[in-house]
Amino acid sequence: MAPKTSTVNISFRDDLLSEIDETARSESRSRSELVREAARLYIERKRRMKNLVESMRQTAADRSITEEDVHMEIAAVRAEKRNDS
Repeated sequence: MAPKTSTVNISFRDDLLSEIDETARSESRSRSELVREAARLYIERKRRMKNLVESMRQTAADRSITEEDVHMEIAAVRAEKRNDS
């Protein structure tokens, strides 16, 4: 049995819709297929980023690293890169 689908109305700026249509046409896909894939990829990327951040927070907590420690280390690396330039 095919998954249940729903039809939705969505608004795009004309220039973005033109890009969507051009991309879909160049890939021989429908507008709907392209937008569905874009939505799936966006959701998956957000999920992976959330999991990565949670993993990093857990690792930092396990090692007693504070957010301030992270900011200080980033600042030190950036300063070092500026000095190397």
